[in-house]
Amino acid sequence: MKYSKLNLAKQAISHKGFVKKIPDIFRMIKSWKKGFYPMKSIDIILPLLGILYIISPIDLIPEVAIPVVGVLDDLAVLSLVIPKLIKEVDKFLLWEAEQKYSAAGTKVIDTEIVK
Repeated sequence: MKYSKLNLAKQAISHKGFVKKIPDIFRMIKSWKKGFYPMKSIDIILPLLGILYIISPIDLIPEVAIPVVGVLDDLAVLSLVIPKLIKEVDKFLLWEAEQKYSAAGTKVIDTEIVK
């Protein structure tokens, strides 16, 4: 199935868990900066740079010059950034839960459901 950039951007913006995970993003960055959460720098820096690009008034294709096309570069960046950020936050939440349960003396193991 082929997706257009506009459809990808719509899916990224309408991601149901993104708004709820904003506090988790800040907690993840704080844990990473303190050295607790092991994560590649590139996995957090690229999504944050993408968000800064969207917020910033400087664009490759300015909205003032070309109104409709000017927004498309922001939407393209958004469609790439949000899924990557959500994936990283999900990894962080899993890591955080493992840390919580291992500190309590509970052993966490990988399992699979067999029917």
